Amino acid sequence: MAVVRDVRVLLRFQGFRRLLAVRLLSQGADGVFQVALATYVVFSPENQTSAASIASAMAILLLPYSLIGPFAGVLLDRWRRRQVFLYGNLLRTALACLTAVLMLSHVPDWLFYVSALCVTAVNRFVLAGLSASLPRVVDTDRLVLANSLSPTAGTLAATMGGGIAFVVRLLVADSDAAVVLVGASLYLCAALAAARIAPELLGPDRELLHPRVAKALAGTARGLAAGVRHLAQPPRREAAWALMAMTLLRFCYGALTVMLLMLCRYAWASGSDNGLALLGVAVGVSGAGFFVAALVTPWAAGRLGPGRWIAVCAAGAAVLEPALCLPFAPTPMLVAAFVLGVTTQGAKIATDTIVQSSVDDGFRGRIFSVYDVLFNVAFVGAAGVAALMLPSDGRSTALVVTVAAIYAGIAAAMARFELQ
Repeated sequence: MAVVRDVRVLLRFQGFRRLLAVRLLSQGADGVFQVALATYVVFSPENQTSAASIASAMAILLLPYSLIGPFAGVLLDRWRRRQVFLYGNLLRTALACLTAVLMLSHVPDWLFYVSALCVTAVNRFVLAGLSASLPRVVDTDRLVLANSLSPTAGTLAATMGGGIAFVVRLLVADSDAAVVLVGASLYLCAALAAARIAPELLGPDRELLHPRVAKALAGTARGLAAGVRHLAQPPRREAAWALMAMTLLRFCYGALTVMLLMLCRYAWASGSDNGLALLGVAVGVSGAGFFVAALVTPWAAGRLGPGRWIAVCAAGAAVLEPALCLPFAPTPMLVAAFVLGVTTQGAKIATDTIVQSSVDDGFRGRIFSVYDVLFNVAFVGAAGVAALMLPSDGRSTALVVTVAAIYAGIAAAMARFELQ
């Protein structure tokens, strides 16, 4: 197969292989950590979870990134990205261990959330840096393929990390703290993998470096304004449209995630462990959809163009999401998880490619950090909307129909832009 042959060629790039190793270990650890947090907040027997409590937890953990993200972008265009991966993962190792201790200590909720927030805050630097570094380790002709393989492999690693967390939680140790420690060990492995990369390889260029933090932060507003102006220029209009489309797709995914959590917690299971097992299956099925998207998107985006492929993904979701979700039954909902895994990840691969190919290297860190902030705000906003619309058992026809309408709007908007 042509895709297999191209992947083999891509893996011959040593820099790409090492950057991919950092991504797999980092995002695998993220998957473990996020499942540990979800089970601690949602599935603890002593907690009477509601959609509002889920939305509150997401807001506490994600909204502060709206403040961190812009600083991350400027710093990623001023610091060596390899150093961010090395020291960032070492810091997350220590903070994850602290979070595990807090889980066992029965401390106030706010202290636990602060510790968890610090772990995931560093993630903003790492994920944005991974995307900004990718064009430094592959040639232009293979950038679409690299965007199919690398972020999707990272998402699959996060899914596998979530699977590991479910196994540890259900079969090895009935302790969320033990799961967090597994994540800490993977963060340490990611730091060791980053240490194998040459410090200069991932950029930015030497003339852009500013080692003094205060000087870099002082220029944040100017740097962000320059990044927005860069994105607003006519050659990058498609990147701006793709970012807006992906933000709305993330909103839809977030709303359906909260609905799925509520269904697993109350509607489909007689006990918390059964609900947790169903959620684990849903995560695995969605991960299979990510894998299929990685196989299909290089061919589809090559034939249609990345922008048109985003429109096709959104249109497919608009048709299939209500058909599969409205029965509110486990089997069709699992099929929906697979379909939305394909469409959401396929659109993300295309968006990453458009942004990377349109944005200059000196601005990529800022643009991808803004991209990341939009992701978080959309997800939290979706959780808030879901909290208002979902009943206690998670069954909401209005939410399913609203999400389908948003998918249809995205498809129409992107198709119209591509026809201009």
